[in-house]
Amino acid sequence: MEYQRYVDWVDDRIVHDSRRVILAFLVLTLVFAGGLGATSTEAGTQQFAQGIPENEALESINDEFSPTFTTDTGSTQLLQSGTNVLSRDAMLRMLRTQERLDDNEELRVTSTGSAAAVVAQRIDPEATTIEQQIDAIEHSTRTERKEAIRAAYDENPQFQSLVGVDFNRQSASTSATLGTVTHEVPEGLSGGAGQGGGSPLAPVQERADFTVQRGGGGSIETFGSAMIGTESQNLIMDSLLLVVPAAVILILTFLLFAYRDLADLVLGVVSLVMAIVWTFGFTGYAGIPFSIMLVAVPPMLLAVGIDFGIHSINRYREERVKGASVEGAMRITTDQLLVAFFIVAGTTVIGFLSNYASPLGPIQEFGLTAAAGIVFTFLIFGVFLPAAKVELDRLGERYPIPQFSQSPLGSEGSALGSVLRTGVVIADRAPALFLVGIVVLTASAGAYGAGVDTSFEDEDFLPPEDIPVYLEELPEPFAPSEYETREQLNFLEDNFESTQSSSATVYVEGHLTRDDALEEIYRAGDSPPDTFVEEDGRAEATSIVTIIRSQAERDPEFERMVDRNDRNDNGVPDDNLREIYDYLLDSSAGDRASDYITEDYRSTRVVYTVESDAGQGEVYDDTWSVAEDMRMTATATGALVVFAVIEDLIFESAVVSLAVALGATALFLVVIYRLLEGYATLGVANVFAVVVTVAMIPATMRLLNIPFNAITAMLLAITIGLGVDYSVHVTHRFADERAEHDLMTALDRTVRGTGGALFGSMLTTTAGLGVLAIAISVPLQQFGILTAISVALAFLSSLLVLPPTLVVWDALIHGDRSFASLFGVGRQRPAAANGAGYEGADTDQSPGLDEVRPADVGELGGTNDESADAATDDEPDGDDAGLDDEPDSRE
Repeated sequence: MEYQRYVDWVDDRIVHDSRRVILAFLVLTLVFAGGLGATSTEAGTQQFAQGIPENEALESINDEFSPTFTTDTGSTQLLQSGTNVLSRDAMLRMLRTQERLDDNEELRVTSTGSAAAVVAQRIDPEATTIEQQIDAIEHSTRTERKEAIRAAYDENPQFQSLVGVDFNRQSASTSATLGTVTHEVPEGLSGGAGQGGGSPLAPVQERADFTVQRGGGGSIETFGSAMIGTESQNLIMDSLLLVVPAAVILILTFLLFAYRDLADLVLGVVSLVMAIVWTFGFTGYAGIPFSIMLVAVPPMLLAVGIDFGIHSINRYREERVKGASVEGAMRITTDQLLVAFFIVAGTTVIGFLSNYASPLGPIQEFGLTAAAGIVFTFLIFGVFLPAAKVELDRLGERYPIPQFSQSPLGSEGSALGSVLRTGVVIADRAPALFLVGIVVLTASAGAYGAGVDTSFEDEDFLPPEDIPVYLEELPEPFAPSEYETREQLNFLEDNFESTQSSSATVYVEGHLTRDDALEEIYRAGDSPPDTFVEEDGRAEATSIVTIIRSQAERDPEFERMVDRNDRNDNGVPDDNLREIYDYLLDSSAGDRASDYITEDYRSTRVVYTVESDAGQGEVYDDTWSVAEDMRMTATATGALVVFAVIEDLIFESAVVSLAVALGATALFLVVIYRLLEGYATLGVANVFAVVVTVAMIPATMRLLNIPFNAITAMLLAITIGLGVDYSVHVTHRFADERAEHDLMTALDRTVRGTGGALFGSMLTTTAGLGVLAIAISVPLQQFGILTAISVALAFLSSLLVLPPTLVVWDALIHGDRSFASLFGVGRQRPAAANGAGYEGADTDQSPGLDEVRPADVGELGGTNDESADAATDDEPDGDDAGLDDEPDSRE
């Protein structure tokens, strides 16, 4: 492929027009910086539910089953705890809290309720206002209060739901009660599943909390869904404040080790900042909100940018230490690295864009943002950084700019090199046998990893129950916010029966005035599935049928109307249903009935109570089985059902993204290696090492008990995107070296030349991503740990699995080794004198690579030292830093 002219054109711009290149990139940075101000935030689980049919049905329910021309409402719960919160003082404290909230006009309170209010009305049925209820409690005797409490518990289901599960009837006491405050809100509230990051109710609940605490609520705390969303947003910002500085500190530490020069360090840091600004400026212009998933993008861009930067600076230094000029050294560097960076960026972008195959919007947005960031990183580190380095060194030749170490990273120690060449030893002795073992290990890991769990629930996006003490002691602004949501949710779950069960909804559309419409809805509750709560052989449910039967018990005239139209005497009318609905909506039960049937009598909902320990998947299956048995159009919905769908989509996203990423990456590498090197199969060999890494990730997740969730679902595709980086560097360098040397010499030079830079890159990448482990969000912690592990595995795979793979590939292409020798059988090494092998070929055991002496290098390549040096100076060494091409550096 005639690509060199394009590379040469870029080389010319970098070397001869470096100032113009720098200016152009700085102007673009200012342009992208303008998009940072347009970036919004989004938190919570609701963002994942958009576009899901079951969630659209739930939104339709909330839109349709509410009164027309009324303002939206939301509620705040008052959580009260103590030794006995039904004592006189405790009930007065609750009622006075309700009174303070009701008197605050900013809170738009429409009604309040509590166990104390129910008791007060038992004592004095005329006590309809909070002030009257306070008087009733204040002037009651202990005996009156106990009798009222017992009667309320026995006869009022609402009271039972407001007192704790430890209610003691004999002493009329409990350690927990609930109060409710209903507010009007000026804007619409979302009716979908899950909690969102922003709500018009949030400022109202924040003011309510302030009012309660200012009034000395003591044992009373406020809780509401909007507060959950607020904490979810705080979680994002707190995680960023922790992760980014920690990542910067770690990265600067490793950059100091890698560059060992202040000017180069500053240049690398400026390039990294530019990559971040470009990426998130792009999201601002593209209208992509910043969510908890995008917190993972900055560390990944930093990690990839560092990898590119280390390779660029070190490869440039290799040429400079040989005496090349600034311009000459940079032309050689960019001539080689632009191709390698293009391959790495291409495969990484494919890995990220594979997330676009997911039906979940936030995962798609993550893939697009990360892919754009990688393209920007490629441009900045492939063009801007080399141009800036050229200009910097030109200034250094004219002015006394302090310079420290300018030697390549891998040339200063042989101990690391000996370890890195382990894969070459394996490749030399029995590569095929080793690969058979790897295939078995990979298949076993894949089978084990197939059993990894999948999870999606609101709690995934909430802070953990306990924040580590060391985080709480951090100074501002790094100290995390105070999080109470998890504690309050646990309080509700532990103390109140109403939170021990949940519900599933069937949304029914059809002609509800048809004679058998209500009978069909009623029969749907017969023989309920296992996850539905059963009562008298039927599913416990609330529907328009239950509203009709309940009203008939209180309204004799309506009862007679129902009886006249009930053919089978089961309390469900069969005829004149329009007349029934008209009367019901005009009665005292009209408001409640409008929650279950629309004004045009074409839509209704049935809410089924489900068992508290039922799994989301089981509830989904059972709710759909009930819906599908109806002749009218029916859709299963409700939060549990929607979350079950999202949970399945997460797993599906992981599998589909993996398939797309592997397939597209393999195709890209096959095509690119065919065009660049003439061997399409070299791309297949390259992918094999990545497949091994990918198979290990689900197995690691299962071993560490980490499920696939909304964040970790992206991991497999990301592993391909980041992991292929290492294998591409090795394969690309091997192809260059193989064109000039025999097999084992080429492989040895490849691993020693690339290993040092890859090792430094691996350290910075795992540090940059592993720092997510200190994030407050548990899924984000898991993502950081797993991604760091995947990068480490990719590094090991590239240096242990890829060398034997390349030897087998080479044997199949060139036929230099027999089939038996690939399994370590009958292997014969030629004598060193023939220029093709290591010294010591006459011994039974081939020496390890750490035994190779300086003299061996010339013999391995079939040349003497001078010819080896000449070949090294002229040949394209590939994309890697860390190889001192002088023979003496190899000992």
